[in-house]
Amino acid sequence: MVQTISEIEPTVGGGTARMLPETIEALERISRNYWWSWMPDGTSIFRDLDQEVWNECEHNPRRLLKETSDYNLARMATDPVYVGRVRRLAEDFDAYMSAEARTWAAEHAREISRERPVAYFCAEFGVHHSLPLYSGGLGILAGDHLKSASDLGLPLVAVGLLYHHGYFRQRLRRDGWQEESYNQIDVNDLPMHLVRRADGSPVYLEMEMRGRAVRVQAWRVDVGRVALYLLDTNVEGNDAIDQMITGHLYGGDRETRCVQEMVLGVGGVRLLRHFGVEPHVFHLNEGHSAFLTLELARELTARGLDFTEATRTVRERCVFTTHTPVAAGHDEFVAPLIEMCFGEAYWQSLGLTREEFLDLGRVKAGDDEELFGLTPLALRMCRSSNGVSRKHGEVSRELWNKMWPGRKVEETPITHVTNGVHAPTWVAPLLGSLFERHAGGDWTEALRDPAEWARVVASVSDEELWKVKRLLNRRLIAFVRDRLYFARQQQGETPEFAAGARTLFDPDALTIGFARRVAAYKRWRLILSDPERLSRLIMNEERPVQFVFAGKAHPQDQGAKMILQQMALWKLDPEIMRRAVFVQDYDQEIARHLVQAVDVWLNVPRRPLEASGTSGEKVGLNGGLNLSVLDGWWLEGYDGGNGWAVGNLTVSESVEEMDERDADSLYHVLENEVVPTFYERDERGIPRRWVAMMKHAIETLAPAFNSDRMVREYTRNVYVGRHEFPTAADSHGFNG
Repeated sequence: MVQTISEIEPTVGGGTARMLPETIEALERISRNYWWSWMPDGTSIFRDLDQEVWNECEHNPRRLLKETSDYNLARMATDPVYVGRVRRLAEDFDAYMSAEARTWAAEHAREISRERPVAYFCAEFGVHHSLPLYSGGLGILAGDHLKSASDLGLPLVAVGLLYHHGYFRQRLRRDGWQEESYNQIDVNDLPMHLVRRADGSPVYLEMEMRGRAVRVQAWRVDVGRVALYLLDTNVEGNDAIDQMITGHLYGGDRETRCVQEMVLGVGGVRLLRHFGVEPHVFHLNEGHSAFLTLELARELTARGLDFTEATRTVRERCVFTTHTPVAAGHDEFVAPLIEMCFGEAYWQSLGLTREEFLDLGRVKAGDDEELFGLTPLALRMCRSSNGVSRKHGEVSRELWNKMWPGRKVEETPITHVTNGVHAPTWVAPLLGSLFERHAGGDWTEALRDPAEWARVVASVSDEELWKVKRLLNRRLIAFVRDRLYFARQQQGETPEFAAGARTLFDPDALTIGFARRVAAYKRWRLILSDPERLSRLIMNEERPVQFVFAGKAHPQDQGAKMILQQMALWKLDPEIMRRAVFVQDYDQEIARHLVQAVDVWLNVPRRPLEASGTSGEKVGLNGGLNLSVLDGWWLEGYDGGNGWAVGNLTVSESVEEMDERDADSLYHVLENEVVPTFYERDERGIPRRWVAMMKHAIETLAPAFNSDRMVREYTRNVYVGRHEFPTAADSHGFNG
């Protein structure tokens, strides 16, 4: 018999424990739950044991506790100030995890319980950069969703995959071409443990894929009050090919992708059944997990229901979030691949013919030319479907209206819940302490009340806010210099050239960040479209502008790699080099430094291809100002005074025309609004108009675009209730 989710001790497991001195032994159990990662003193309390080891182990507290010297442990264990910090953190952890803790969900979501939780499925989770199971925005959003569910006390269990090689690490050659490498994840060095039966033996799930039996095991990661289960086929006895199903995130060919998604969907349901869990609702976060609906239907047909009745029941238990605004971005598979991966026995168990089974993933039944799509499957099998911003909901209704040929576009049953970000994770601790001082307590509680939050922000003086922002900017510049110095060393540059990185950038210059996935629609080339105007901005000695770039191109996207190479070569100009850098191997740690410190966040995707975007939301929480195309979340957030808009809502007849017009708008706003406002100073050296915009951004964006609001909205309107479908009047999307 396997233990139930509620019976498993949430802080047990994660490798062999090292005996710590008694005064700091609580660090051992705290390190086994990622709760520490969003606590004000959580990161620093581990880092202060040994800064050098902390960096070497990539901020992994489990490795840190193993590798810190006996002397450093003894030294800190006899430091009364440090011992007091550990005691307070442990007390906070115990209070947070207590079953008696008062939470929002206990009062507002009583229908959801530990016995009937939300089951949240996603292909990637960005909980912390020491757990590299994410590639970008989808994973970071999923990690923030779990953290807010934990903070709100919402009973939720998450299911994903354990990728033993994670996502690729990036290195640029001297000619600017991206090279990829992969690191092996050591499960013994991470706060996770293998799911076992009561007798100590591992739980193995049996699946039939590609005509052979595959065993799947599961690992548990604790994220506050939330359990994240990671499925893994790297099991002795499996075929060597099957062991590598969970090898790489978004790696391999279409066949690998298909069987990965079978493990996630089908295997995830079977894991929950091992625990005897009947979720209140299954949340499919993107289409990767859509096969879970087939497994739920198979369970019901095995009990005697016909497929039509089973489908009706499955729909009532499943909700779906789509994150992709273009048809080409949705997973699709050729029919022979679906047949080979599932096998005839699977669709027969559903009481379906081959054609009926394939039609579940088609928009048009009987169309042999159409691929099997996971989004059509999810839309067909879920009671509720939503995009991730108001505009994305509108785009999705138009894109998938073909699924409901008898309805008008505005009647397509796809709504929206706009994404948010986890404020305690992304707000700089220095800024958070400023908020806490003016809130008179937990500033994240004030954030949930827009009126109270407005009072807190108004009470912060211009001088206080500006001082914090400049300190964070100096930290960013020191971080960038270090990263560039080591990158130059790796590339075999001369010691003199490598050392030159230590002097790049001006701590007092306007700093603009541009960091995201390298893809054509993200329009990395837009900023380079007018080199003469760009040069004037960068080279202005009185009012200089400097840029920090970061981002990865998918290993198989040669066009994206060429875009990245062009950017890398452009910044090699000796004059440009002083004021433009590319930080390699973009991850959560780099993102944290950028969003907490940049003055301006630049985002210029081609409309309407930005489903939501969350990096700019993180910047807004930290008092940075967005300079963005009116798409995704910014279409809802921009009010004319909390940042700037690139272009307008005019629809162009051609891509070239749109790009040209937006590039001109970008330069115009930079030259005539952004730069003059930043450098307009009073007698005390403070840019009053700029700081007023910072305050307005924090006041207006933080309450609306944080993940606590997002999870509460999912709970009220999707998990417990039914989302009220917006009228056409609500779908225009532009505020301001």
